[in-house]
Amino acid sequence: MELKGKTILITGSTDGVGRVVAQRLGAAGARVLVHGRDATRGKAAIADIEAAGGKAEFLAADLASLAQVRRLAEAVRSSTTRLDILVNNAGVGTAGDKRQTSADGYELRFAVNYLAGFLLTSELLPLLKASAPARIVNVASAGQQAIDFGDVMLTRGYSGVRAYCQSKLAQILFTIDLAEQLEGSGVTVNALHPASYMNTTMVRQAGVTPWSSVETGAEAILNLATSSALEGRGGLYFDGLRESRADAQAYDARARQQLRSLSLDLVGLASPKSKEEQS
Repeated sequence: MELKGKTILITGSTDGVGRVVAQRLGAAGARVLVHGRDATRGKAAIADIEAAGGKAEFLAADLASLAQVRRLAEAVRSSTTRLDILVNNAGVGTAGDKRQTSADGYELRFAVNYLAGFLLTSELLPLLKASAPARIVNVASAGQQAIDFGDVMLTRGYSGVRAYCQSKLAQILFTIDLAEQLEGSGVTVNALHPASYMNTTMVRQAGVTPWSSVETGAEAILNLATSSALEGRGGLYFDGLRESRADAQAYDARARQQLRSLSLDLVGLASPKSKEEQS
């Protein structure tokens, strides 16, 4: 993909693999919208991109708040008339077994890793469609656990690992479900596990010794974002650079519908009309 003139938003791009992806895309000529919570780290990320000859802007938001997710979407719409690529990368790792909640009262990992991206993508879909061909990349994980729709917020049997794995599988269910909705729109959406235990703050906080590099993970994300081989292809899950299969629940249409209905309710959005209702 030719990146000159393209505008790209990457959540969680002031650190780790997101920052490497932002640097690579900026150096290739894209205008990068860098997102994070910390303005100091945001300025440093922008300085790196500009030093490589790229263009970048920093947009601050805490994705643990749906109100701030909406403000982030509005900031994107105010700063650009097009959005060619959206990379939902920001997330909370597995560290800690004390259940935490978001500003809206939802289980923290479900809220940040999945629900924030669901809402942000929904808010930015008109801009993505207007910029088609466009792409959405959801940075998930090989760590996946089936969603318990009887206790999505994990009020029982909580662990950080369980919460993380559920939230990452939710991203993949969302990816497949959204791909079906976007068919024929010129916008594609895919998900991936970038690399195992990259040398990131998230991995180190979990007490794990990293054994993959952020550069390896960045290559996998860039593949989904820019590869011509994926033009027009959506609803896929990749393990690194290889197309793979996610947990079986991702391919359960009923589970995807349950998650969609729940998510729309949690973020306060109306359910989209079916093709029959539209006609």
